[in-house]
Amino acid sequence: MSQSFAASEQAALTQKRFLYQVYAWMGAAILLTAFAAFFTAQSPVLLQLIFGNGRGFPVGMIVLIVAEFGLVWYLSSRVFDLKFETGLALFAIYSVLNGVTLSVIFLIYTASSIASTFFVCSAMFFGMSLYGWSTKADLSKWGNILFMALIGIIIAGLVNFFLRSDILGYVISFVGVVVFTGLTAYDTWKLKQAQEELSGNEAAIRKLGLLGALTLYLDFVNLFLMLLRLFGGRRD
Repeated sequence: MSQSFAASEQAALTQKRFLYQVYAWMGAAILLTAFAAFFTAQSPVLLQLIFGNGRGFPVGMIVLIVAEFGLVWYLSSRVFDLKFETGLALFAIYSVLNGVTLSVIFLIYTASSIASTFFVCSAMFFGMSLYGWSTKADLSKWGNILFMALIGIIIAGLVNFFLRSDILGYVISFVGVVVFTGLTAYDTWKLKQAQEELSGNEAAIRKLGLLGALTLYLDFVNLFLMLLRLFGGRRD
């Protein structure tokens, strides 16, 4: 009985260490993104290079977005085949590129609203993530529903790119908050299940942690952007 209890305690401790590691990598990526965004927003040269002068086609922005999608796809699909250090480097590069892209928020929203939205987002994110990690409920049914809702948001966003409807934009953002809040809990729950399945394979678990950090990073950033669109104070 005591051996069984000790094994259970050890497994719980291993899971906690794994979760802390995931949060550490994710937090470092968010810091890189924030620094890159702030630095870019302070540089007229970089802003001109990325966003152009507002008259022509923003080639720099398109290149950045394509590069980001390519990095996310490659890292997500090949993370277990790559060396851990290579995967970590790609994650860092993606975080910086994403920060450069997101620098535009400093031109649209006030610094105070960005900061307040960030703290609200952090509270929501970690609350739902801890729920996903600690719950005994089976969240597997959430996966398909949230994925379909995510596809719907992407399609609606593409349509609104041409319609330029403020009302549709607010609806998309509201639904997006719900979806990414749910995805935070689901992805954390799924991460826990995967960690249990790989128990004993330290190399694979380490790479899983990196993939988990990327997934939760994407949930956090998208949740933050949706909240900012709803509640962010715009510059005059």
